[in-house]
Amino acid sequence: MTRFSLTFLLAALCSSAFAQQSYQDIGNTRYYQDGMTAQQIGNQTYYSNGNVGQQIGNQTYWSNGQSAQQIGNTTYYNNGTTAQQIGNTTYYSNGKTCQQIGNQMFCN
Repeated sequence: MTRFSLTFLLAALCSSAFAQQSYQDIGNTRYYQDGMTAQQIGNQTYYSNGNVGQQIGNQTYWSNGQSAQQIGNTTYYNNGTTAQQIGNTTYYSNGKTCQQIGNQMFCN
């Protein structure tokens, strides 16, 4: 997984505002179904709600106080949530799943 896609993945998984909705990636911008956008520039992600994420190694830090650490195919969040990626599907500890198909993510 590239740094670009890893940052977007972590950003999508971490915030409950993003975690359970679908989105589409076009270039360096992610468009969520609720109208929110996220733009990737270098190791930072800028969200249309004003939140900013920064990736340093396997850790991601958001300006809203959230953070995440990726170890292998599992992501651990500072709120206790975990997410495991197997193939093109991500399984959340709360029972939700997301499936990546091309440049789109579909979540239940």
